[in-house]
Amino acid sequence: MSLAQQGWIRVCAKDELLPGEFRVVYDGDTPIAVYNVDGRFYAVEDTCTHDGGDLAGGEVFGFEVECPRHGARFDLRTGAVTRPPAYEPIASFPVREEDAALWTRDDR
Repeated sequence: MSLAQQGWIRVCAKDELLPGEFRVVYDGDTPIAVYNVDGRFYAVEDTCTHDGGDLAGGEVFGFEVECPRHGARFDLRTGAVTRPPAYEPIASFPVREEDAALWTRDDR
């Protein structure tokens, strides 16, 4: 059974997502932002829990992404809040590397 048949969403070819870059894909209506942090890949829901804005495009500080609207920060590895005004974590998702491509899925 292929990854797509198992519910995985293809993000891109692994070499298309360079360190410091991100891509946003959708699993149904869930936006998932996949980040390359120093050659390691992390996927989180692309929605700030403070006000519902997009996180993708916000500045990345190490393993934290900052919401461009109000400055809340989230850990890309776990989804945990690292700085208010958000207090609820964001969802984090698995990332898989297979056949030189990156895959993710909303496994909640």
